[in-house]
Amino acid sequence: MPHLFRYIGHRLYTTWATFWFVLPFVLTYPVQWALSRWPAGHRYLHALNKGWSHFFIGMWGLPVETIGRENVLPAGRPAVYVANHSSLIDIPLLFRTLPGWLNVLGKSSLAKIPLWGPIFGRAYITVDRTSAVSRGRAMVLARRVLAEGRAVIIFPEGQISRQAGRELEEFKDGAFQLAIAAGVPVVPITMPLNHRFLPDVGGLRVRYSPLAIIVHPPLPTTGLSAADAPALRQQAHDIIAGALRPEAGGLPEASTWRAPAPPQPAPQPAPPATAGRRKSPA
Repeated sequence: MPHLFRYIGHRLYTTWATFWFVLPFVLTYPVQWALSRWPAGHRYLHALNKGWSHFFIGMWGLPVETIGRENVLPAGRPAVYVANHSSLIDIPLLFRTLPGWLNVLGKSSLAKIPLWGPIFGRAYITVDRTSAVSRGRAMVLARRVLAEGRAVIIFPEGQISRQAGRELEEFKDGAFQLAIAAGVPVVPITMPLNHRFLPDVGGLRVRYSPLAIIVHPPLPTTGLSAADAPALRQQAHDIIAGALRPEAGGLPEASTWRAPAPPQPAPQPAPPATAGRRKSPA
């Protein structure tokens, strides 16, 4: 019976979270679509997305612990924010935390999501990491954003970690080469609990969980050259990894209304075979 109640609770909370995510999008979709078609409107579209993120995270009832707020750079100061990637909620939590009109590098598949995808693809930077041409285009666009005095968010792992909350994937150099070339600081960010709320499991699995976001002190790039990118990459990797919470590692289990099957007894070892039969006396 406890498993049934837990299953019903999970289904109800998933429905609640989905409703408050989808409803604001449906109501604002015509405005978002129009703003995405108008380059000058992208600033207002991002403000709408920030408000959307604030709203649905609040409606989900999730306590959010923000550490290092003093390390967040003021709006209008260009920087490259690099964060670990563990959940589909990473971008909304970053939008909620970081001020100003930001841009973000997201995988090209995001632009293929029905309705929302084309809006994201027009307002933000998408990249196919398997294509050198796409990666080069994304870096050019990101450099242009920094030159405009705006910040860029990049996930240097390039994908959601396969050991979310426990280990980071290997970082790519692109974000650090970009920051050095543009002469802007790198700001590492750790989000150690997002995978507990909305893990990337190929389906919708939502679990109530507190969230946390840790903004580390900026790493200056003044005086660095392209040859320093690997060392800067490793420094950011170690800082982000050092703030993970291993006790919160691993993904939440799938919910089921059935009680788990009782453990089967271990098979008994077979008796040792005799070397041979003793002949009976004649």
